[in-house]
Amino acid sequence: MLVTGANGFVGLALCRRLLTEGFSVNAAVRRLPDGEEKAGLAGPDRLRYVAVGDIGPDTDWSEALAGVDVVIHLAAHVHADGRDEQAFYRVNAAGTERLAQIAASRGVSRMVYVSSIKVNGERTLVNAFSEADVPAPQNAYALSKWLGERALMKVAEETGLQVVALRPPLVYGAGAKGNFLRLMQWIVRGVPLPLAAIDNRRTLLGLDNLVDALILCAVRPEAAGKTYLLGDTESISTPDLYRRLAAELECPAKLFSLPPGLLRFAGVALGRAESVDRLLDSLEVDTSLIRAELSWTPPCSLARGLHESARWYRQQIGGTY
Repeated sequence: MLVTGANGFVGLALCRRLLTEGFSVNAAVRRLPDGEEKAGLAGPDRLRYVAVGDIGPDTDWSEALAGVDVVIHLAAHVHADGRDEQAFYRVNAAGTERLAQIAASRGVSRMVYVSSIKVNGERTLVNAFSEADVPAPQNAYALSKWLGERALMKVAEETGLQVVALRPPLVYGAGAKGNFLRLMQWIVRGVPLPLAAIDNRRTLLGLDNLVDALILCAVRPEAAGKTYLLGDTESISTPDLYRRLAAELECPAKLFSLPPGLLRFAGVALGRAESVDRLLDSLEVDTSLIRAELSWTPPCSLARGLHESARWYRQQIGGTY
């Protein structure tokens, strides 16, 4: 099995699980890791690192695809500053299409593509997002992921390659980065946040749950040609997430209230409108399709996922604040 982005947050966890379950893994990375990084994964006899350089329409995948029958494509351009919108297209759309074309020509049977819930949109108002929604990407990243999905379906029609697209929401867990890590840092530093008056519902996805769904979609025949939305069994509000993380981190939850309208105004004034919207808006995901068709149940509860995340973070900072 080929895993792209194998040394990333999700890639490391996926490779560990695949090796534990007896799979052989070609781990595609931009450059070969050093000895210490390699030691983070067990089973070196079934793990082979392959450096592929930057991903794009000209990437050479020949070595990475040697002996591979299934590809799980995690690697992506995710930087959200938007200053190089062409990079989103080059990596997430054209790069994905290139990998699919070469994989099909090498006899690979299936490709599992990690897209994004942002293909559906940025927020839900009444109904949770579902696979039946008309795609409504709102920024360059989301559009590139949608274009990647479309490119894969085109390759599938032309070659017979089985394609599965997964759209996860925010993924959290041990080793998380981005906004989730930033939230834990704020809690530990005792930063008061004006979130107490927020009344929203957001679906998150635990790392173990994503890994479980990826492997399921890599091996189950029924998944071929499907697009699935993923999420934990329980949604949560932003202030409740803050409070539950604070409890796991053994820190006080320092929240106070400001009207949401004022927060949005401040976000616009400070050039952080999208970040503020993610704190205020709802984004719920209906995962009934993958549950019905693949009998998938997320193995990790939200409570356990938050506990594991906080435990990892406390280990990183030595357990002291």
